[in-house]
Amino acid sequence: MDAEEFRKRGKEMVDYIADYLEKIDKRQVFPDVEPGYLRPLIPDCAPQDPESFEDVFKDIEKIIMPGVTHWHSPYFFAYFPAASSFPALLADMLCGGIGCVGFSWAASPACTELETVMLDWLGKMINLPEEFLAGKDGQGGGVIQGSASEATLISLLAARTKAIRRVQSEKPELTEADIMGRLVAYASDQAHSSVERAALIGGVKIKNVSSDHTFSVCGSALKKVLDEDKASGLIPFFFCATLGTTPCCSFDKLLELGPICNKENIWMHIDAAYAGSAFICPEFRHLLNGVEFADSFNFNPHKWLLVNFDCSTMWVKKRSDLTGAFKLEPLYLQHHHQESGLVTDYRHWQIPLGRRFRSLKLWFVLRMYGVTGLQEHIRKHVRLSHQFEHLVLQDERFEICAEVVLGLVCFRLKGSNELNKALLKSINEAKKIHLVPCHLREKFVLRFAICSRTVESTHIKFAWQHISQLATDLLKTWKQNHHQQ
Repeated sequence: MDAEEFRKRGKEMVDYIADYLEKIDKRQVFPDVEPGYLRPLIPDCAPQDPESFEDVFKDIEKIIMPGVTHWHSPYFFAYFPAASSFPALLADMLCGGIGCVGFSWAASPACTELETVMLDWLGKMINLPEEFLAGKDGQGGGVIQGSASEATLISLLAARTKAIRRVQSEKPELTEADIMGRLVAYASDQAHSSVERAALIGGVKIKNVSSDHTFSVCGSALKKVLDEDKASGLIPFFFCATLGTTPCCSFDKLLELGPICNKENIWMHIDAAYAGSAFICPEFRHLLNGVEFADSFNFNPHKWLLVNFDCSTMWVKKRSDLTGAFKLEPLYLQHHHQESGLVTDYRHWQIPLGRRFRSLKLWFVLRMYGVTGLQEHIRKHVRLSHQFEHLVLQDERFEICAEVVLGLVCFRLKGSNELNKALLKSINEAKKIHLVPCHLREKFVLRFAICSRTVESTHIKFAWQHISQLATDLLKTWKQNHHQQ
């Protein structure tokens, strides 16, 4: 394909994507395929000779689309949102076109410098304390990671290095292996499984801290576990606080937890993967109070800020904590500006060496929506979640299982877990809308997350009528079956 054909085909592809997104509500939200559907549809081996673009293009609808779950459909209410917008898609095209691998400043100065400035922009939008910003000569700063899971792992590994060095300076007789065996990380029993996975990869113990009746971790619960562990000779070194947990969007109590972590020399990382975007709205910013005690903080603009995947923003108070843990300087990666103090080499802030020019999509979106446009997007989703909550509360067969703060509603039929599993099964088998469940304590609960950029009040009403009707049908057969038994 030469440049001339690329121009032609590129325009066709943009039209195809625009049509796809404009008419996505006409597509069934969840696919009808069975596992292994795709292999029989394509040849066993790559073609010896080139095929035409037409041939490839024809196969998108035939082979790919039947197996796509349409995350951007206004009938998709599962997981959390996957952000997307036209400015972000255009920026991603440019990122692919430039095609740099921005592991160091010299590898592409714009790639590094735009990222530093965009993370300062975003940090100011959510009113992050000054220490987390790079500014002209700050000690902190931000970086774009691939996902919140990576940000948690990076912070845990940095905390581990810092703890080992601190303990060795206090007790030189201990080997690194001795210390590693005694290190403990902590997170809420509601925290995302990626926190446990980070500890697994980091080779350290991890313990769950019990959450309270609001599914939040409070200071006394953390202190109790720390006191027990210190008494038995363990070394607490890392706590991951969650703002907006995956099961029910609960918030750990930072103002209680932060001072404890600071006093005990424990690195506090805040995972606000979904909820963080809401902090650009002044009315939700109080949920971040206590961030001043944290060592690192992360959220995903690729969830709720109209920047498509992957774009997970992470800030640290002391960037030397990261570079101190991950810095290696082979000759082939060195450049003559690296010691100037004016440049950032982001390869020292992350697990991979290579990195894409991801700050372009942040730049496009922040400029083309403006802070007010993005605030309106968040507020609309929150309004719609309260609309759904209101509909649920009007039906005495149902109950709300956790406080609705942002764009997630946790609800269920009053009754057994089996009944609610049957309801979810009938909802997802009908394929008109798509939901996923969670466990809150011993209850099986349905999650209703406001996801699509294009979702409106009419879609919420439709979803509720659909759920309500399926519940009516289910309760009828359920009663009959139970009478017969």
